[in-house]
Amino acid sequence: MMRVVVVDDQELMRVGFRMVLSAQPDIDIVGEAGDGEEAVRLAAETRPDVVLMDVRMPVLDGVEATKRIVDAGTARVLVMTTFDLDEYVYAALQSGASGFLLKDTPPDHLVSALRAVASGDAVVSPSVTRRLLDRFIGAGGRPLRDESVLSALTDREREVLVLIAKGMSNLEIAETLFLSEATVKTHVGRILSKLNLRDRVQAVVLAYETGLTRPGLT
Repeated sequence: MMRVVVVDDQELMRVGFRMVLSAQPDIDIVGEAGDGEEAVRLAAETRPDVVLMDVRMPVLDGVEATKRIVDAGTARVLVMTTFDLDEYVYAALQSGASGFLLKDTPPDHLVSALRAVASGDAVVSPSVTRRLLDRFIGAGGRPLRDESVLSALTDREREVLVLIAKGMSNLEIAETLFLSEATVKTHVGRILSKLNLRDRVQAVVLAYETGLTRPGLT
């Protein structure tokens, strides 16, 4: 069973999430919270697999709550936002969130995302990521980090990183580069290790921050 804590300051949203998730035979909602402070406490008490985290909340916002939960190692965090250009989402990713979704995400996509995060993967919405990073990099498209941080990668690994930044799965990358899925998985692991990244979300952010790929590119 996947253990989930649902965090949102709107009770109606929590009810909706509960209805969707409780219908899944492999998901157990072990707690609900209406603010970030309560979320941190619940995560420490229940040790869930995933915290489904709202961003804008009273008392303690979802960004700081995410940071505290991730730093404590009590759970992985999937953040939710109403707006795809919410600056708090970018901050949440930097704080250690394993991905983000919009609140109007179809129920089946939400469930799939939770399962992916619980299994140690990350959820990247490429179109939203591009718009978020476009906002933070600025109209001039100036990189936030020096591309030299990528010098440890081989040419093939850089190719794979670009495709990760487009939101492709390992299978899609394998089909694009005419490689086996196992080989792609090896490349991804080496990329994360060489760049000291936690997961694919951090890889996507780094690809944009260094200018390896840019918002608006397909």
